Amino acid sequence: MRNGILEAARLETRLVAAPWPWAEREAARIDAHWRARLIEKPKLFDGKVLLLRDPEFCDSAAGAVLRGDFFLTNFRNFLAWRDFGFPDSSVFNCFSMAALRSRDGAWLLGEMGGHTMNAGKIYFAAGTPDRNDIFGETVDLGASVAREMTEETGFSPDEAAPAAGFRVVVERQAIACMQERRLDLTAEQAIARVAAFLARDPDPELARLVAVRGEADLDAAAMPGFILTYLRDAFALQG
Repeated sequence: MRNGILEAARLETRLVAAPWPWAEREAARIDAHWRARLIEKPKLFDGKVLLLRDPEFCDSAAGAVLRGDFFLTNFRNFLAWRDFGFPDSSVFNCFSMAALRSRDGAWLLGEMGGHTMNAGKIYFAAGTPDRNDIFGETVDLGASVAREMTEETGFSPDEAAPAAGFRVVVERQAIACMQERRLDLTAEQAIARVAAFLARDPDPELARLVAVRGEADLDAAAMPGFILTYLRDAFALQG
């Protein structure tokens, strides 16, 4: 897929059982890499995650639709594929993100905790899709974003109502499906609320919530490229 930002009225993704030939060929190298990463981050878990093949944008009467086929694989395979520089370009990391917005207009992002795979990185509440997002043959990225938002921040879907559709940022092998969600709280109130939530969690995913109001708040060292692209586009749309 071509890099950039696309509007999607909805996401239609399904589960298709399929092997991953690259991971099978590289099994020994992947296992060695996993052992090394476990020494660095002992809390990493080799569960099943979902990666995408054959993504495409299709027109419909209601607007553009993102379609694609997810397959299950072990987390160690995903991590090695990412860390090795995405050697299999037929596979994509497609995920949804809760683009939280405060009542006073700030974007609210989380800084990942020190024990996590992406320690210190700052981005919207999100996670790699997994079995919890499978409903029959459907992979529901809308359900995924609501679940991850609640798990990471404590905000329920009722507290952060979604805007219609998704803004989809494609950056190489990452497909980030951003769903804006509005809170009826100021940025200061939201940050305090999440701080209290994290303090009660014995193993929180986030270290803190971060407010972003403009270009001066962007951190290119900590924020992935797709986050910077999304936020700069949002600032431009705001004028």
